[in-house]
Amino acid sequence: MPDITPAELRQRLAAGETPYILDVRETWEAEESHLVGSHNIPLNSLPDKLDELEELKDQEIIVHCKGGGRSASAKAFLTQQGFTNVRNLLGGMLAYQA
Repeated sequence: MPDITPAELRQRLAAGETPYILDVRETWEAEESHLVGSHNIPLNSLPDKLDELEELKDQEIIVHCKGGGRSASAKAFLTQQGFTNVRNLLGGMLAYQA
């Protein structure tokens, strides 16, 4: 699945879309700034929290972190676990907030 640009995500949110947004930053980072409606599961906790995402296996999941590295790892992990529609927010929160 192709990744998503900050501009595309902004446009979709402004249009009232509510994709499942997964924030894989640490909890303290998500508390400092977050996308409205996002769900925080830190990358290192993701394997233990897969049950919480099971019903989303075939739905779009947009993953993000601070700069895009951790979310790229999360996308790869989720794809390996059978998730079919995972997209990484290119540049992460730094790019989204720029």
